[in-house]
Amino acid sequence: MPPRVTYARLRATDPARWSAAALAWRRWAALAGVLGDEFGPLADRLRAAWSGAAADAAVARLGVLRRRLALFRLLCWRADQVLSEFAAALVRARALLDRARATALATHQVITEAGTVEPGPAAPELAAALRLADTADHGAATRLAELAVTATAPAATDRPGCTASPAQVRQWWAGLSPAERLWMLGDEPAAVAGLNGIPVADRDLANRLLLAERRAYLTRTGGDRDTLRGLDRLAARLEDDRVPRAYLMGLDVSGDGRAVIALGDPDRAANVLTHVPGMTADLASLGGELTRAERVAARAGELGPDAATSSVLWLDYDAPDFLDEAWSARQATAGASGLQRFQEGLRATHDGPEARQTVLGHSYGSLVVGKAAAAGLDADRVVFVGSPGVGVDAAEQLRLPAGQVFASTSASDPIQWLAVSPGTMVRNLAIGLPGAALAGPADDLWFGHNPNDPGFGARVFGSQWDAGHLGYWEPGRPALDALATITLGGTP
Repeated sequence: MPPRVTYARLRATDPARWSAAALAWRRWAALAGVLGDEFGPLADRLRAAWSGAAADAAVARLGVLRRRLALFRLLCWRADQVLSEFAAALVRARALLDRARATALATHQVITEAGTVEPGPAAPELAAALRLADTADHGAATRLAELAVTATAPAATDRPGCTASPAQVRQWWAGLSPAERLWMLGDEPAAVAGLNGIPVADRDLANRLLLAERRAYLTRTGGDRDTLRGLDRLAARLEDDRVPRAYLMGLDVSGDGRAVIALGDPDRAANVLTHVPGMTADLASLGGELTRAERVAARAGELGPDAATSSVLWLDYDAPDFLDEAWSARQATAGASGLQRFQEGLRATHDGPEARQTVLGHSYGSLVVGKAAAAGLDADRVVFVGSPGVGVDAAEQLRLPAGQVFASTSASDPIQWLAVSPGTMVRNLAIGLPGAALAGPADDLWFGHNPNDPGFGARVFGSQWDAGHLGYWEPGRPALDALATITLGGTP
């Protein structure tokens, strides 16, 4: 079958038009949500003012209409997902095309209007661009054709138990028909919204359907204002037209709040980075953490446009709020098991060849990652940034292949002075160093050997000296390029 995408078509196409189409479907879903929210109060008012068989029938009819609006929203979001991913693929294909044209110019090759080019450096680049665009075009057309589906209730007895592994959950979900899956997403979204083993695109649909309900719960119960503002910022990010598209994989508004957001669909990406934040991370601070994760995905897309990269913000553990909590490994130990299961879920739901999975821990989050890796983490490589120690004294204790552990701490990051081990403090006091723990960078930190010390055995990469504790993701600086390179499978 001849390719659908030609050189002329790719050169003329505008990915922004497909992003705009995706946004239009997103807005239809939002409008349907507003209409659906009106049916609940309307039914309550109707019951208060009217009774009898006719009233019961009217209320039931309102319930049917509300359910149909929910299903309509799901299909709108599905179209949004497909078109957003198609637009992102076209952006990468256009980047490859621009690279091919630049190479042709530099090597005095000629790309004809028909898209032919004599053998040379530009030929494989041009072929890669057209192949990427053609594959994306075919995949989008196939997925859009699958939207014509009605909802049918699945058998209740077939559902996986609470101890089922992500792989078993995935097997159960794949065994349902498209109609049964749509019914589950529309009628029981809470049952699948946070379930590891459910494909990311489906979890996104379920969580988006629940988002307004969770915000209403926070408002009704007098939730923290900062948390509410964080939730509003999350909702705004879900509705905007930025690429990569955000996928809401999990949301919990209890306590300080938790969320899992993927930027780009990790089930369809060749490279997946899981970003685990540190102390004080919660819904209120979600914007800054999401920006950091997004910058790695964006830079990886620039450095390696031939393959899709997804970055996931995993804030699904109770991060310490204060220093007295951060001195304990308790919350990291509790979070590590959740991270292990999450990574298993990413592996189980991935579509196509296995993705390269990288897990990055920042600050206290590096301890979460270290605890998970020491117990067995489904990841190809791990990265520790600004770490107070990762719970072990050597990279070889992390159960990862040799050379797949990376670490960096900026010279200006205070973590290396503030998180020194008790033994180091005692030694500093014994030799009369002023400020004890503030005397200088230590090899032994609060939670183990400093992973940035060569003796730990990690591959140490450079960061700008003035990064402090939060500046590793500054655009145009060495640390961000290093993180993107590691995510792509390279060595900085």
